[in-house]
Amino acid sequence: MTDTSAFGAPQPGVAPADLLEAGLVVGDDGRARCFWGGSTPDYVPYHDSEWGRVVRGDDALFERMCLEAFQSGLSWITILRKRPAFRAAFAGFSIAKVAAFSDADATRLMTDAGIVRNRMKIDAALANARVAADLPDGLDALLWSYAPAPKPPRPATRADVPAITPESKAMAKDLKKRGFRFVGPTTAYALMQATGMVDDHLAGCWVPPGGADPGA
Repeated sequence: MTDTSAFGAPQPGVAPADLLEAGLVVGDDGRARCFWGGSTPDYVPYHDSEWGRVVRGDDALFERMCLEAFQSGLSWITILRKRPAFRAAFAGFSIAKVAAFSDADATRLMTDAGIVRNRMKIDAALANARVAADLPDGLDALLWSYAPAPKPPRPATRADVPAITPESKAMAKDLKKRGFRFVGPTTAYALMQATGMVDDHLAGCWVPPGGADPGA
């Protein structure tokens, strides 16, 4: 891995090429970040304060599930920039409220230029809310049951970050069996990364580990 001091401050003599090879970029603030986290200013606060942090709660996890599904085939920055509009359009991602959306609501959402207007993904979000609303133990318990314990160590380089894992495959298989849509193994793993089920900040990234799982 790249030779860095605590929390990603590059040590003297570390070549920029070595940082790039590891998958790190150094921002104007002197902090080393995961390659994607410094690629645009809009990513910096999300990378530093949200991604990889533990997220608990049915509605909060439903939001992440929906946004990861909408991201399929698109760049995450597109979804991140549209997140306020998504939250307004989907009633703050309240499972109970979205589960009550009708076909008329789906048609209305297709006219909302603030979100991604893909009818299959919109229908999937509504259907997923209905499935989530009927889970006996809630969405939080279901999703977190697939979090690896203990968490794997942070990847040393960009090349060490997986796209899918046995846990994400198992999660996706279970979700599909229960009737969830647009949550394949890759999307499931992206959900696990975003909600702190795994910590895929690179080992040389300045962001400190996110702390203990409050639901443990």
